[in-house]
Amino acid sequence: MELLDTPISFLILFIMVLISLIGFRTPDTILLKFSLNPYSIVYHRKFYQMITHIFVHLDVVHLLFNSLTFFFFAPQLESTVSRAFFILLFFTSGIFSTIPTIIKNKHNPQYYSLGASGAIAGVIFSYILFYPTSRIYIFLFPIGIPAPIFAIIYLAYCVYASKHHSSNINHEAHFWGALWGLIFSIFYYPKVIQFYLNLFEFI
Repeated sequence: MELLDTPISFLILFIMVLISLIGFRTPDTILLKFSLNPYSIVYHRKFYQMITHIFVHLDVVHLLFNSLTFFFFAPQLESTVSRAFFILLFFTSGIFSTIPTIIKNKHNPQYYSLGASGAIAGVIFSYILFYPTSRIYIFLFPIGIPAPIFAIIYLAYCVYASKHHSSNINHEAHFWGALWGLIFSIFYYPKVIQFYLNLFEFI
């Protein structure tokens, strides 16, 4: 797949990598200003953070993981759907995934969240909707998982991890970004439901 075939995916990826690399060099300015801080959004109306947090990452490992994941799914999805849909999907997934986090942490000025995981989760689940027979490979796990099964495992793990893990990973954002990816895709392309109904009839 050539760059010109899916320019939006590669433009988003380029901006994400560029801003993140700049942020690594100026963590006290770029990272703090662009990261999601619910307290600042609610009490100082810094709504731009609901988008800018997508383009900054904590470290190289965080950036590399998200960049590779995005690269594996985004171009293929963009080549399948309209570019307008792809742009809206990515950014609305990133925004919607932050809402529960903002509500939960609006009184905590010390809470920060950053990274494109919520937006990318929306892309992945939209991809699963359009490519239900595909197999998804997890890093260091050589066996492909059928896409629908992966979706169930992913959502279940997000719910479990958000309740039992005390890491800095925002599992709730992953869950809501993924869920929004499904909802938005069905809303934008309602005919996809008929595809699944026909599939079940065939089975």
